[in-house]
Amino acid sequence: MFDEQELRAMSAQDRLSLMRVLASLDRRDQPASPSGARRRAIVLAVIVICCICLAAWIGLLAATLPRYYRTGGWRGAWVGFDLAELAAFAVTGWALWRRRQILIICLVVLATLLCCDAWFDVVLDAHTSGFWLSLLSAIVIELPLAAVAILGARRLLRTTMAVTRRYQGEAGPLPPLREIPLIGAGPGRSLRDLLAAPPMPLMTESGEATGPGLDSASQQGAP
Repeated sequence: MFDEQELRAMSAQDRLSLMRVLASLDRRDQPASPSGARRRAIVLAVIVICCICLAAWIGLLAATLPRYYRTGGWRGAWVGFDLAELAAFAVTGWALWRRRQILIICLVVLATLLCCDAWFDVVLDAHTSGFWLSLLSAIVIELPLAAVAILGARRLLRTTMAVTRRYQGEAGPLPPLREIPLIGAGPGRSLRDLLAAPPMPLMTESGEATGPGLDSASQQGAP
């Protein structure tokens, strides 16, 4: 067992190699299962079907919807949307103040609501006296705030991934987010395993790790 002095005497490269080995020992990836691959294929097929249906629906709406339409519930629609936007701002502020990881999700939701607000303001005010005010509000306020929120979420996510890779012993620059695989979502893993909380191993007095996941693994490997 290494003591603190021995660890400090190691070079940075040796410490990275040690962390990489420890991280590989602590990984409890399930073996690939046919059911997990089948569920993934079903989900991907559903997403493709939804994209095709939505594209066809958009074309149908573009061809059949009237250019102007008088509707009811206008006040409720906009008051409800602005209440949702206010709640997003409040929760985002709380997460920022408390420095919580949920801030990443809050920033993405806030950016989405701001973009929707700008879109509907500009489109619904077209050919009215309030069009230029809505356009100015979208360009000066809503879209810049949405850009700040999404860039902040991207920066926090990259920082989190950089720290994770560092503790796994991965050196070098961080790749783009689109190239980083999901954590705990290896080939053959089911979505249920991805969404479930991982079991936390407990350390015994002898220094061995034990827990629900480790006990089952040891039973499977026992003769």
